[in-house]
Amino acid sequence: MIDAHKKRSGWSWWYLLFVIQFAVALWPPFYNRVEPTLIGIPFFYWFQMLWVIVSAVFTAIVYFATSD
Repeated sequence: MIDAHKKRSGWSWWYLLFVIQFAVALWPPFYNRVEPTLIGIPFFYWFQMLWVIVSAVFTAIVYFATSD
């Protein structure tokens, strides 16, 4: 039981995917523009909606990569 607790308390490089997703979401100058549009939707909006899906995929990857 001590080994299982010791194994879970360590740092994993997979957590850097969380840093990437938060850095992109919290840096609006990266996506604050109108062009290119997708089906008439400005880039600002469709990029944020796409990033919700990408963030969910990143979270699933980290979950499955770090679970025992």
